[in-house]
Amino acid sequence: MSEGMIVVLVLAAVVIIVLAKTAVVVPQQSAYVVERLGKFSGTLDAGFHILLPFLDAIRYRHSLKEQALDIPEQLCITRDNVQVGVDGVLYLKVMNPERASYGVTDYTFAIIQLAQTTLRSEVGKIELDRTFEERSTINLAVVSELDKATEPWGIKVLRYEIKNITPPEDVLAAMEKQMRAEREKRAVILNSEGVRDSAINAAEGEKQQVIKASEANKQQQINEAEGQAAAILTVAEATAQGIRKIAEAIQSPGGYQAVQLRVAEQYIDQFGNLAKEGNTLVVPATLSDVSAMIAMAMSIIRPGANPEPPPAVSRR
Repeated sequence: MSEGMIVVLVLAAVVIIVLAKTAVVVPQQSAYVVERLGKFSGTLDAGFHILLPFLDAIRYRHSLKEQALDIPEQLCITRDNVQVGVDGVLYLKVMNPERASYGVTDYTFAIIQLAQTTLRSEVGKIELDRTFEERSTINLAVVSELDKATEPWGIKVLRYEIKNITPPEDVLAAMEKQMRAEREKRAVILNSEGVRDSAINAAEGEKQQVIKASEANKQQQINEAEGQAAAILTVAEATAQGIRKIAEAIQSPGGYQAVQLRVAEQYIDQFGNLAKEGNTLVVPATLSDVSAMIAMAMSIIRPGANPEPPPAVSRR
């Protein structure tokens, strides 16, 4: 190889190196931190950029996408002195590449350590039984504390989620027994409530039956009374109508004589029955005088009559 060819190759290599250090393409959702002679110069956003060769250098490359960090499982002691293993996942985003580069050496490691210590502190404030139902409260508390600590680093903590809470084996066994006892207790309570409701429904049914029966009896008595009243009224009206008819018949020609004949017939029939009975009766002295008795009876029919009864005698 000639000396000229070597010179050409050397020049070509120098050009390639210069181009590599001069032309920079930054991908979308990325940010590069540039230093000039070891001092912060600026931040390159997505796109094509030209740097000063041998003066500018890219020191840090950051992704502006949301990142998920796995928080390893750690032992936490609850308020009632029970050790539980808790792990989770943390979501964060780089908001200021300059602060993320110079605010902390390794923000990922720092945030993981801070999340673990904060989680231990929050779990220690509550009892074991409440750790399972207070997950959302613990998550919000961890996010609030981490967001305050990472703001100077240019990091935004978006959310934290607890994945698993693992108590010791003996505690799990005790919790299972407790849950089984609670289920049996609920079953007994539900059974007793069912018996109570059944008894209440039966008593309510009997009560309604008695009420309905009494109302029916009351309505029956009311209907019977109304029926009897209507019957009495009908009989009275019929009797009054009959009396009026008799009075009209008496006032008609021959009516008075017909009444005398009827009274005589009834008197003779009743007088004949006295002989068949052995009772002692008090009767008028003129009982055998038919004409006198008829005259006294007819005097009642005449207007203005005031007959005097004959003296009474005792007969057997």
